[in-house]
Amino acid sequence: MRWLVIFCLVAIVVSMGSALVFLYRGREGGSKRMLRALQIRVGLSVGLFLFLMLSYKLGFIGAHGVGS
Repeated sequence: MRWLVIFCLVAIVVSMGSALVFLYRGREGGSKRMLRALQIRVGLSVGLFLFLMLSYKLGFIGAHGVGS
């Protein structure tokens, strides 16, 4: 479970970085690609939040971190 959370956080940072690259390049269609990268980031963030809330509710994680 820990690796899934770390992977999602890394994917969120990569998506933000790619949106920044698309913003600076400014080519034709770059704004659409930037918007898509930011949509992916928001989707990953919401999905991670819901996953963590569900994991807590089901008892997979507790107040002291990842359960055994």
